[in-house]
Amino acid sequence: MNLPTSSPDSPTAATPARWFADEVQAHDSALKAYLRGSFPDVRDVDDVVQESYLRIWKARMAHPIRSARAFLFQVARHLAIDAVRRNRASPIEALRETAVQSVIEDKPDAAESLAYHEKVSLMGEALAALPDRCREIFILRKLKQVPQKEIAARLGLSERTVESQVTRGMKLCEAWLRKHGVKGFLRDER
Repeated sequence: MNLPTSSPDSPTAATPARWFADEVQAHDSALKAYLRGSFPDVRDVDDVVQESYLRIWKARMAHPIRSARAFLFQVARHLAIDAVRRNRASPIEALRETAVQSVIEDKPDAAESLAYHEKVSLMGEALAALPDRCREIFILRKLKQVPQKEIAARLGLSERTVESQVTRGMKLCEAWLRKHGVKGFLRDER
């Protein structure tokens, strides 16, 4: 990109060029790395970078920019998203993607997904039915995977008490779920 040249005895004329070099071009390699990592479908990263430079230059001429780096990355991100959208709108690319795509998906169908979400909702209700301290310990240990020793230290309890509360919570949840017609959610029951 050609920047306006200025005479050495005109410091105000050199300021935009110096600003561009120091505040914008200094981030060239980081910007390209960001675009390549975040938008692997963008065919020509250099084009996106050059267009970003042009837009930030025009914006700087219109008004001051508080954070050139942030603005540059934001402009480049928007341009990359537009480039990806344009590429995906191409029917040729759509055919290539379809040819590679598997015919059979390995995802649960709508009925399985709904059943799972209902079970999760019921599990939430089962947890809500637990006594407060038991629920707190059960959630820390089983859902947040906090080590038993850490829970004991955090709550000022013995490890044996934590273990007992987890077992109690498991049994109470299983009983609550069984009472509501759910089998095999916490253990492999049939």
